[in-house]
Order: sequence, then C-alpha cells, then structure tokens
Amino acid sequence: MRAFAEPLLARGAPLDILVNNAGIMALPERRTTQDGFEAQFGTNHLGHFALTALLLPLLKKAPTPRVVTVSSIAHKQGRMDFDDLQGARHYGPWRAYRQSKLANLLFAFELQRRADKAGEKLLSLAAHPGVAMTNLFISGPGRGKRTLQARLVEFTSPLYSHSEERGALPTLLAATSPLVVPGGYYGPNGWREMRGDPVRVRPAPWAEDLSAAARLWELSEKLAGTGAWP
Repeated sequence: MRAFAEPLLARGAPLDILVNNAGIMALPERRTTQDGFEAQFGTNHLGHFALTALLLPLLKKAPTPRVVTVSSIAHKQGRMDFDDLQGARHYGPWRAYRQSKLANLLFAFELQRRADKAGEKLLSLAAHPGVAMTNLFISGPGRGKRTLQARLVEFTSPLYSHSEERGALPTLLAATSPLVVPGGYYGPNGWREMRGDPVRVRPAPWAEDLSAAARLWELSEKLAGTGAWP
C-alpha cells in the first residue's frame, strides 16, 4: 500500500475518487498476507483501510472527494468475530469472506460518520456488484482446489448472475452520480440484489452497528499501523 501511495503523495495532486475494489474470495485453506494477516481480512478490508488513510491528504485537497468501498451481498450472512478476526483458531472459506465484506460496510459507514464529525467534505460510499460473471472463482488464489460449495456456485451462477460490465454499474454510480447520499450503499435492483440496474439498497442491520464499527476501526488502526485518523 505504501509503495503505491508514495508516488501519488510525492506528486501531491488532489485525488477526486478512490475506489477500494481489490478482493479475493473463499480461499479453501487459510493463507496469510506478507504482513501475516489472514488473506481475506487483510486484502479485502485492511488493505482498503490502510490505502484510504495514506491517501487521505490528497482526498482532502479535492473539492468533492469520494471513497467508494466495494462490498458484497455476502455481508448479509457475515458476522464479526472479534475474538478470532484472523481465523487463526477456526477458519472457514466463506465465513472469512463474509466477515471481510461486512467489514467493508462497517468501514465505509464509519468513515462517513468520522468525516462528518471532522467537518470534511468527503463522501464515503459503498457498492456491491450483485453476482457478476468475473474470473474471481477460476483464476483466484484458490484455483485448482475449490470447495464443493464454491464449485456449485460457479456452476450455477449463470442462472442468477449478470455480466461483469453490469456488475460494475453500482460502483460507477457511487463514484460519479450527483444524486448519491452521504454514506449511501448501491447495488442491483433485481431479486435479492443478484442482478439488475444500479440503485440505492439497504445493508443488513448489523452493517450499521455503531459499536462494532468503532471497535473494528480502532483494531484496524493498530493492525494497519495507520495511527488514529481522520
């Protein structure tokens, strides 16, 4: 993250939009990042948290900065296990993925609250693609050793999914539309938000848990080494 951010910070130009979209999904076995974090939590949440913190000075320079964090409908089955965030004691591929996607929303909404409290112009938004036909399953780090559930999802997904181009629309809406609301969450309008046109959608109630968001933020500051921000 620092290697990516340093050239941008050195240039010093305002940053209008940051889209936190990097992600991995349902690794069949527990893996860790170079920093020792469980791979899905580290990639899907901590990486976004750290990058946003590093680039915040450039975002503050922009007249109407936006941070869009990409979550998933899988967050609705997610729960934050603060006693085992890294899955060191009990790792499950989908359990870890769902937790990381819930963390995305807790972060996005808390960032908006903190920006508002600090009087910043920043808009923090979240989006999800529904079920988009990308190569996330077939070319991700878990390729060659897929769980039965992952193989079943991959096989049946054409029945309820849409194209990767359509899946990108909620993110584009959040990043560019003048009609978005602070702290808004955007996804497809179809059945169970799996596909359709981009609209504002509702997260699961636990994605708006204030105490969980504050706790995750404080832990993320320590783990990512960002210090207190904004």
